[in-house]
Amino acid sequence: MDLTVIALFIPTFFLVSITPGMCMTLSLTLGMTIGVRRSMHMMWGELIGVGLVAIASVVGVAAVMLNYPMLFVVLKYAGGAYLIYLGIQMWQSKGQLAIPENPEELPEKSPTALASQGFITAIANPKGWAFMASLLPPFIDAAKPMAEQMGVLVSIILITEFLCLMLYASGGKTLGHLLQKSSNVKVINRIGGTTMMGVGAWLAKS
Repeated sequence: MDLTVIALFIPTFFLVSITPGMCMTLSLTLGMTIGVRRSMHMMWGELIGVGLVAIASVVGVAAVMLNYPMLFVVLKYAGGAYLIYLGIQMWQSKGQLAIPENPEELPEKSPTALASQGFITAIANPKGWAFMASLLPPFIDAAKPMAEQMGVLVSIILITEFLCLMLYASGGKTLGHLLQKSSNVKVINRIGGTTMMGVGAWLAKS
């Protein structure tokens, strides 16, 4: 690919990725409640979803999905309801994502469940599909091999998205530590739970 195109694409996608959204809010919440390391299970699920959305957008699946929004309904509402359910549990200091008042009682999280959260959040967001469908085509040169161009662009997308997710998760962890110093574990759970419910409602309404 032309280096000029790459140089333009990197800051463009970074600005979009770093903007608060469902995936970044989820990363912030998990960083606050379960830490950055464990949040990475959610991140790789989210990155797989983002990569699939990016590739599908270029090959035309996005156009079909946007023209037939009913295809999103089941997954979107199911995913939103699940996140709201998790948020309610966190608000009540219950469930696997909540922080117990006694740190020794912190349960082991399921990597698969966290990855599924990230994956569903990434692929069930119509706005994400619309963005990819509008952003990527202008950077594709029809006169050059598609596979190589997609390899470069998707790699940039995934690296940028991962860095932004890490920034949000790290910020959440810092916030969690500040609250824990005052022994306000319930406050952490309620902030995280409220945020999670907000992400679920956002997902369902988007």
